[in-house]
Amino acid sequence: MSALSRTLVTLLFLGAGAAAQNAPRAQQKAQENGDLKVAAAADLTYVIDKLGPAFEKTTGVHITVSLGSSGNFFAQIQNGAPFDVFLSADKSYPEKLEQAGKAEGSPAVYARGRLVIWVPNNSSLQLPSKSNQTLDGNLDVLTGPAVHKIAIANPEHAPYGRAAVAALTHFGVYDQLKPKIVLGENISQTAQFGQSGNADVTLISLSLAASGSLQRDGRWLLLPEDSYPPIEQAGVVLKSSQNKAQAKQFLEFLTSPQGQAIMHDFGFGAPAK
Repeated sequence: MSALSRTLVTLLFLGAGAAAQNAPRAQQKAQENGDLKVAAAADLTYVIDKLGPAFEKTTGVHITVSLGSSGNFFAQIQNGAPFDVFLSADKSYPEKLEQAGKAEGSPAVYARGRLVIWVPNNSSLQLPSKSNQTLDGNLDVLTGPAVHKIAIANPEHAPYGRAAVAALTHFGVYDQLKPKIVLGENISQTAQFGQSGNADVTLISLSLAASGSLQRDGRWLLLPEDSYPPIEQAGVVLKSSQNKAQAKQFLEFLTSPQGQAIMHDFGFGAPAK
């Protein structure tokens, strides 16, 4: 990952306690090098490649990033995982850490996420709108025989998964689609289901759909923001951090004009004022 060390963190077969005792290699390396250790929601996969070097150029502070689902990181942090900053895909997990006394100060909302429907370029599915625009119509097409599997992130610990359930419910098709739904551990794995052909349709973040190989290999439609609760993404400095000053700098950078310009380039909306 160019200037950044990055690890995709999942807890598919590990309990949160075991994960905390066996910190990922990237975290251990960061401790040795004095890097700022950031646990980041998987929808930040591409944007973090730009944010990290830009922050380092501005401050001289290098960051090491672990990517995964917000809920799994929340569990790891509760059990002592050695991160400095937690960037969640929603506000609830940072707020719970603040309530538990594990956060240094209050969470800072750094972006507003957007939910999209993504299909591969070779899909015969006729979505009710032009590609790469906002959905105009309903989602009844997903209930047809052309769609066998629909991938969403696990709503138990992935905010985008909860948003996907809310959107499908909003359009009145969730109950019909339940038998077709497959769950990704996080939004990045959900996207992989679509790219690999293990799902006909995926509901993922705009930040993934409009970047990298997903942008090349598929087409997407934005779901109207009134079809799901706002995805307000928040970050927090952890009380256990040994680098609190630098961690606060990083959160301030995310909400600065420079940081927000980078976030915007990857499909994130500005925090609500």
